Amino acid sequence: MFVATPVVAQQQPAAQPTAPAGESQELPTIDVTDESAQDLTIIIPPMPTQQVVNTPAGSTDALGRQIAQIITDNLRNSGLFKPLGPTGVRAIPVSEVSAPDFGYWRGATAQALVQGFVRANGDGNLTVGCYLYDVALGTELARKGFVVRPADWRRAAHKCSDAIYTRLTGEGPYFDSRVIYVSETGPKNRRIKRLAIMDQDGANHRFLTNGQSIVLTPRFSPDERRIAYMSYQNDKPSLYVYDLSNGTQRLLVTNVSLAFAPRFSPDGRWILFTMSVAGNADIYRIAATGGTPQRLTTAPGIDTGGSYSPDGSRIVFESDRSGTQQLYVMNADGTNQQRISFGGGRYATPAWSPRGDLIAFTRMGGGFRIGVMSPSGGGEKLLTEAWGD
Repeated sequence: MFVATPVVAQQQPAAQPTAPAGESQELPTIDVTDESAQDLTIIIPPMPTQQVVNTPAGSTDALGRQIAQIITDNLRNSGLFKPLGPTGVRAIPVSEVSAPDFGYWRGATAQALVQGFVRANGDGNLTVGCYLYDVALGTELARKGFVVRPADWRRAAHKCSDAIYTRLTGEGPYFDSRVIYVSETGPKNRRIKRLAIMDQDGANHRFLTNGQSIVLTPRFSPDERRIAYMSYQNDKPSLYVYDLSNGTQRLLVTNVSLAFAPRFSPDGRWILFTMSVAGNADIYRIAATGGTPQRLTTAPGIDTGGSYSPDGSRIVFESDRSGTQQLYVMNADGTNQQRISFGGGRYATPAWSPRGDLIAFTRMGGGFRIGVMSPSGGGEKLLTEAWGD
């Protein structure tokens, strides 16, 4: 079990000095939309430990260096920061974690400073402290603490990275996240497809299925505890849900002539999918706990590619009911179906934006191009011009 709890493991830092004369009084921030902006320099020393203790994940001093390295790698990979450390950066004592030597770090031309500590608790868990400072102003910007099992020490590093990223950009966190995908191995004539999962930085990779049947189109539930995916058991396409908490899979729908692209509703209660019955492909939904599928579209032709709006009230999908492949929007229960695309060519693969203000799509006609439009169909804008996007 991972427990992310704020901890006050050290004394409250003493009042910090104001910025020297001539220094800016503005807190450092990053505009994620400004490609011309210079990367923010962040110093990340190794995280010290009050007492070196051996844990199942390694000694606390080694973990302090590794956690600092993961934070450095995460921030660098975001493309927004210039992190320096922990190798080649002055090590600090525990007493300096909450009372930085700002004069020294100003001389190192750092704009921001990340310091922390690792402590072994009496119950076998670890406490990881994480502090973010504005070097110019000599002030604390963020403080987080995480109590984790030794096996989850990497998650503490990702949580700390998230706190830094969110404080300096105003954007939502993403370092403490995972990727679910289909892994293909083996020779071309005997390919094995297995569900696999890993941290967003490629660590902690493991297989979830044994490869005895083909798996396709995995999707996380909103709480990232379940995965909906397609599998071919005995050559029959079926919809399954995999529970990450106990490693079990549960059959939802089976023995259909075509089914693909399952997606959870934002509240996790429903799973949206396409199923073909008697040669007619329609969009269905089924309770994530199981039950009888509910048919949402009934028009002749192919209806597929459903994507929920962020509030779960509407669904965008593609259909050829008008004679060409176009985008439509309907209520979550299938009512009020309306066409929203009217440009030249065919429209496919719609996906609702997280803010709910745009729908992304692929437009085909003289090549493939990626575009966006409003949920009402207005303001269509093609974002790419290459032939095969």
